[in-house]
Amino acid sequence: MGNAIPMSYSRTIQTRLVLPPDTNHHGSIFGGRVLAYIDEIAAIVAMTHAKGDVVTASIDSVDFVSPAYVGDVLELEGIVTSTGRTSMEIYVRVVTRNIKTREERLTTESFVTMVAIDAEGKPREVPTVYPETETEKRLFETAPKRREYRKAKRALQH
Repeated sequence: MGNAIPMSYSRTIQTRLVLPPDTNHHGSIFGGRVLAYIDEIAAIVAMTHAKGDVVTASIDSVDFVSPAYVGDVLELEGIVTSTGRTSMEIYVRVVTRNIKTREERLTTESFVTMVAIDAEGKPREVPTVYPETETEKRLFETAPKRREYRKAKRALQH
């Protein structure tokens, strides 16, 4: 599918309010809830890029940097950082904002691999991406290292 498209094409931002049912007995959000949000935004980003259905291949890394509490606002941002023939690496960044103090903290960073599929559920080709901003260039240029790491990890598992 040779035509490269800008990374910004599929950028997606979601805002969520942390509510009591989302939290544990400490009043901070469940890690599993954050993972579900990450998987959802990564899927939206990948579907936008691939212009069709996708499946999650792996959630490669999740770093929980700081907690989010009831009443905090989560802002999730996802972007395609690199592509294979049928796969897309999605970077998801979660920032917590306290509405009263306006303080913002990085909560979670994650890389998710999604695969585009056709109507029969078989992998299908996706367009390549190119970076435009400095942040995008950094994510794009470091993607081959992450891909090698994933390949090595898979080799160890088999």
